[in-house]
Amino acid sequence: MEKETFLKYVDNIIIPLFTGSSIVGEVESNSRDSEVALGTGGTVLIKPNKNDEYRIVLKRSIAFKGNDVALLKSIIAELGNIANLGLLLPDKSYLHRLNMTAIEKAICEAVSETASDTLLNIVTMLDSYSSRTYEGKRIDFGIIINETNEASQKTKNTHYHEMFKYDFFAVLSNGIQSCVEFDKDGYLLGHISLERMRFRPTICSYDYSSFARYCDSGRIGVVLDANGDILLFKNRCMIYSKKRGVWNSYCHEEIISLLSNRSSQSIKEIRKSIYFTALDVSFAGTGSCLAYLNKAQTEQALTHIDLDDIISEKHFEMKRQQLAELPKKRSKNALGIDYSTLTYEEYVEKYEKSKTSALKKVIAGRKFHELSRKLREELASIDGATIVDHDGTVVACGAIVRIEAGSSGGGRLAATSTLAKYGVAVKISQDGIMQALMADKKSGKIKELFTVG
Repeated sequence: MEKETFLKYVDNIIIPLFTGSSIVGEVESNSRDSEVALGTGGTVLIKPNKNDEYRIVLKRSIAFKGNDVALLKSIIAELGNIANLGLLLPDKSYLHRLNMTAIEKAICEAVSETASDTLLNIVTMLDSYSSRTYEGKRIDFGIIINETNEASQKTKNTHYHEMFKYDFFAVLSNGIQSCVEFDKDGYLLGHISLERMRFRPTICSYDYSSFARYCDSGRIGVVLDANGDILLFKNRCMIYSKKRGVWNSYCHEEIISLLSNRSSQSIKEIRKSIYFTALDVSFAGTGSCLAYLNKAQTEQALTHIDLDDIISEKHFEMKRQQLAELPKKRSKNALGIDYSTLTYEEYVEKYEKSKTSALKKVIAGRKFHELSRKLREELASIDGATIVDHDGTVVACGAIVRIEAGSSGGGRLAATSTLAKYGVAVKISQDGIMQALMADKKSGKIKELFTVG
C-alpha cells in the first residue's frame, strides 16, 4: 500500500475509531518491526506492510493498550486486502463501503474469536434496520450471541437470517427489558427477560445496565437503540459503539483515572459517578456540562457562579462572603439584598428561590456519588452546568456560568473551558460526544483530557 493511501486510511478510518487520537510523527522502521506496536508515552506505531521503512506514530489522551494493538493489527490486515482489490474497483463509493466493512469485521474479530462471522452479519443487518420504523416508531433490538451454548435444534427457520426477514422480529426485544439469544452459529436459543437480572457491576449507559449484566460468561451483546446507534457489549461492559456512522471504542477505567486530574484528593467513587453520568447523558441525547472541582480552587470557581444557582449551604456562605467583600455600591443587588448579613434560610425563603428549595429537597444532603444514577442523569440534564466539589458535594445544578472575555466556541464549550481552570470539566454535546478539559499545570492553558463518542 502506498504511503499516501495509508495516511488517508489513518485519517478517515483509524483516527475516528480511536476518538481523540492524532498523528504526532513518524519514525524509521525495518522489516524486523511489527506492523503495529506500542511506542513510548502511550503511543502506538503503525505501518501497512512489513517491509515499509517508516511507522506512523499515533497518540491520544488515553494511552494505547494491548487490546488496541490487536484491533489495529486486524484493521490493517483487512485494509491491506482491500487496497489490493482497489486497483480492480472503479467505483470509489463501493471501495468506501468495503473500508467500513473492514472496520466492522476487525472489531467483530477483536470481540469474539468463535462467533465473529455471526456477530458481523448481525451488526450489518441491524445497520440496515437503523433507519426503519415499525408502526411509526423507530426500531430497537437487543441480541445476545452465546459462544458456549448450542441450540438443540438447528433448522433454517430458527436462524437469524430467516428471523430478520419478518417484521414480527422487530418487536421481540429492545435491549432494555428483553433480548433474544442465538448460539455462535446464529441459531435461536430463546427469549430472555432482563427485568430480574441479579445485580452485578456494569459499565455502560444506565438504560442498558440489565442487558450488560447478561453479557457475561461467554455472552456477547449487540443493541440497536432508538437513535439508530449500534452498541457492542462484553464482560458486562459496553466496549464499542457506532454513532452517526462512526465506530468508537471505550476505555472506561482509563477515563475514570484521568478524571482525577492527577490529584491525590480525588475520590474514585466520585470520578466513576461523573463518568457514568456523562455516559448516561451522552446516550440520552440531552447534552450537559459537568465540572469536578479541585479542593484548593473551589472559591475561585465560585466567582463564575451566581448565588441563585448554588444549592450547598457551605458554598452559599463562600459566595456570600465574596459578594459582601465587594465595594459598598456593588454589595447590594437590584433587590436591595445586603450580603453582609444575609443567611441561607433567609435568602431561600424570603426571596422565594424555588429552584434552590426544590433541588435541595431532592438531593437531601447526599453527595453526588450517593444519589441514584437516574437522578444524577436528570440533574445533569438541567440546562446549565452541574458542579461537584472535591468531596462530592453538589455545588450547583443548571448553573449559568459567567465565562471570561475572549471565550470561543458555543456557550456550553465556553462554560466547560471556564470551569476546567478549577478542576476537570466535561462537555457532553446533544449528539453524544463527551469532551473533557483541564488546565495545564505549567502553562495554565486549557487542554483536552479526552474525547469519546
